[in-house]
Amino acid sequence: MKEGFRQSMSWLHTYSGLLVGWVLFMVFAAGTASYFKDEISFWMRPELHLADLHAPPQAEVAERAFAALQQRGAQGQRWFVTLPTEREPGVRASWMRAAVPRGQPEAAPEPGVSRRGRFDSALLDATTGRPLQASRDTRGGEFFYRLHFDLHYMPPLWARWIIGFCAMFMLVAIVSGVVTHRRIFADFFTFRPGKGQRSWLDAHNAVAVLALPYHLMITYTGLVTLMLMYMPWGPQLTYKGDTSAFLAEVFPANGPRDPKPSGISVPMVPVGPLVTQATSRWGGAPVGRITVNNPNDAAATIVLSRQEGHDMSSTQPAMTFSGATGRLISEVGEEPGAATATRSVLYGLHIGRFGDPLLRALFFLSGLAGCVMVATGLLLWAVKERNKYSKAAARGLGAGWALRLVDGLNVGTIAGLPIAMAAFFWGNRLLPLQLHERAQAEIHLFFAAWALAAIAALARPTRRMWLAQLGIAAFLFGAIPLLNALTTDTHLGATLPAGLWRVAGFDLVCLAMGAAFAYSAWWLARKDGRPMVRKQPAHATGLLADVKGAR
Repeated sequence: MKEGFRQSMSWLHTYSGLLVGWVLFMVFAAGTASYFKDEISFWMRPELHLADLHAPPQAEVAERAFAALQQRGAQGQRWFVTLPTEREPGVRASWMRAAVPRGQPEAAPEPGVSRRGRFDSALLDATTGRPLQASRDTRGGEFFYRLHFDLHYMPPLWARWIIGFCAMFMLVAIVSGVVTHRRIFADFFTFRPGKGQRSWLDAHNAVAVLALPYHLMITYTGLVTLMLMYMPWGPQLTYKGDTSAFLAEVFPANGPRDPKPSGISVPMVPVGPLVTQATSRWGGAPVGRITVNNPNDAAATIVLSRQEGHDMSSTQPAMTFSGATGRLISEVGEEPGAATATRSVLYGLHIGRFGDPLLRALFFLSGLAGCVMVATGLLLWAVKERNKYSKAAARGLGAGWALRLVDGLNVGTIAGLPIAMAAFFWGNRLLPLQLHERAQAEIHLFFAAWALAAIAALARPTRRMWLAQLGIAAFLFGAIPLLNALTTDTHLGATLPAGLWRVAGFDLVCLAMGAAFAYSAWWLARKDGRPMVRKQPAHATGLLADVKGAR
């Protein structure tokens, strides 16, 4: 019989979500955590919790940062300095190392300096300009931010193609889901507990409709952030293949894309007056980032860009000065073109850095709703298929490998990923401070925990595995405040009275996450006491027991 339009949309909704659902769950979870990446990074550096990080005027901070860079990267091709904000009190400085002659060993980085590729970076004390050596080596919340579109171990280009492919499927799933559900807004107010498949559908509908505008926005804007990679033809045609000119105009904060040095050594002008001039030009708005191309060269340029958070745009105005004379070379970004402004606002909406803590908390809750939406969709497919296999098993047929695979992936992702995230935080507190490449060790621990959970889930995708992994996630998250109390002086008993909300808030959110996982495990354990398997023919009880056990 020929299927109608709505049935076709239902099929499209089901399989566009199922095929990439596990990747989407990770993207939603890591992206949701990224709304508070600065707060996560601060919690993961407990040595800074009680430090006096009051920042002096920006001009002084920039001068000290430049002095630090002159000592460490005077021969490098580029410097980057991110000045302190309310959320990040340290000065983030990175520099490209000078090339080492072939055959000569490269010097190890000094304490407090991390190395990635050709770049070294350090978190500097805004008052002294020295690396915060007491601060432990960690990627902090930046790891989750990069993970949700770079997938860490993969080449970034491949990872972004994969994420873009999954985001397109997500957009198709959302639109087809709206078309499929004729009474979608009425269904939002309907939840029938204890009805098996119907209950999962009700839960899926409720969280999907609750944050539907957010789901549409975050998926579409996520695609926009990478659109230049997917559809490069417009810029290629307009700029006649001159990619550097295009990137310099779209991303003015970086200055010229591939500036050439003159080879003539010239000392840099003081950066403090340039910071003061830029702040005055922007009506008192602070400088956010400073980029130096070819430092200590006659062709050096210093690019100052405005700090984010003053509007929804992700692209901020920038001023470019000569590093040798201090002459203003150009100003860009204050009146961007329509295409640049549109892209910048959409990108700004996606990353949400313009919002105050309350708005970011709303984004965070919407992101959690997205995680639940994806998870319930995956579980709903498994529940539907299990019903079919129950009937097949009653006729003496076995369960299919696809259902077992989906059950294993569901357990390993929906319960396994939270275990990995909690293990990342535990590693931050328990790994030795002097461990070589400590930040990378925390990340290895994250993936090792996730791999272990996934392998166990694929080997035994049963209800008991759900119980075990949810219980582990509940313990790991719920005990984080206790772990923090045992390893630092900034426990809830100290941070709440002192109003240190960045630390207290992290502990409280972990406690809430632990309670949520504990409730899920308790709910599942309560179901475990009920009869699960009806009497089946002896030859059908093997796989069927596993299938029903995964309920």
